[in-house]
Amino acid sequence: MSEIVFQISEDDTDGGFIARALGHSIVTEADTWEELRANVREAVLCHFDEGKAPAVIRLHRVSVRS
Repeated sequence: MSEIVFQISEDDTDGGFIARALGHSIVTEADTWEELRANVREAVLCHFDEGKAPAVIRLHRVSVRS
């Protein structure tokens, strides 16, 4: 696998962001966008065996307006 995609949404209750990997059971959250990017990288490295992590991590921000 060369790529993994995360769907990013804003946390309605506490603020900040929630990232969920598409096709994998990886979820992380953070208060800021910079912190979220770092948390996603760390979560991906922890989820996959050494040398098996995807080379590309994409963040897809989803905004729901009412």
